[in-house]
Amino acid sequence: MTEAAAVVITHNSEDVIGACLDSLRGQAAEIVVVDNASSDGTLGEVLRRPGISLIANPWNRGYAAAANQGIQATAAEFALLFNPDAELVCGLDALVEECREPDVAVCGGTLLGPDGCPQHGFMVRRLPTPATLVFEILGINRLWPGNPVNRRYRCLDLDLNPVADVEQPAGAFFLIRRSAWRQLGGLDESFHPLWFEDVDFCKRARQNGYRIRFVAAARAAHRGAHSARQLSPSSREGYWYGNLLTYAAKHFHRLSFAVVCVAVVLGSILRTIVGFFRWRSPNSVLAYGRIIRKAGSLLIAGRKRTPGLALTVPRPSGSTQSGSC
Repeated sequence: MTEAAAVVITHNSEDVIGACLDSLRGQAAEIVVVDNASSDGTLGEVLRRPGISLIANPWNRGYAAAANQGIQATAAEFALLFNPDAELVCGLDALVEECREPDVAVCGGTLLGPDGCPQHGFMVRRLPTPATLVFEILGINRLWPGNPVNRRYRCLDLDLNPVADVEQPAGAFFLIRRSAWRQLGGLDESFHPLWFEDVDFCKRARQNGYRIRFVAAARAAHRGAHSARQLSPSSREGYWYGNLLTYAAKHFHRLSFAVVCVAVVLGSILRTIVGFFRWRSPNSVLAYGRIIRKAGSLLIAGRKRTPGLALTVPRPSGSTQSGSC
């Protein structure tokens, strides 16, 4: 058993959490589940497994806040943030050994998709640049996935065997050194409810002189998109764009931030048209309208850092939101 604690954030994860926890038993020194107000049988699945600590939040606090809760509740020097739709295959010891280096803050490992193949392009990425985000926002990476900006961002040019310095391992399989987590003040809870909180943590870790490592021998099976599938299209877009703007405002220079805002406005106009005909619902128009107004107001104001940029998109009746990603 390693010296790492495992922290799993759940929200309506009944169908996946059992296999996730079973894969961690005997591998992690502690297992803590932080539940963000699930309305299904998630809590029952957790409680059926003795020896696992449960923190049940009465409302969805978001991924970053729940992750901080979970890490705070553990004592091990290393904390593994692990998605509920993932199952540990092997190599947690290898992650811990690599993270023992005093200048290493985070280690990630190989994520295997449902087909058994590594999830290249997702499990490791470089930190987003203004060009990266513009290409994502305008759909260039979707239309021309082999472009140099996209290849670099998704590390398709990087040899990840057996161990490599990287910029951003996926938050689904994310081992953090506790001392680094404390120094950096934890995950930034202004990224709410999900997306970009792990990217921001890696960015701040590197700014503070830490290294981030990828260990190919550490492996986990990962279904993927567990949280995104629970969100309505309008909520998903609102959360993603809102936290993208939060990240850009926090880390980019004023001119670069302005360029990203312009791209968000243009991309949202295009997606408003496409979304209306695709979903046949005014929700997409309303959602992208909020995004356009937010990006436009920030562009006009010329602000570089505005607290609370993340958009709050009202959920349509019957939809759900997730605090895990």
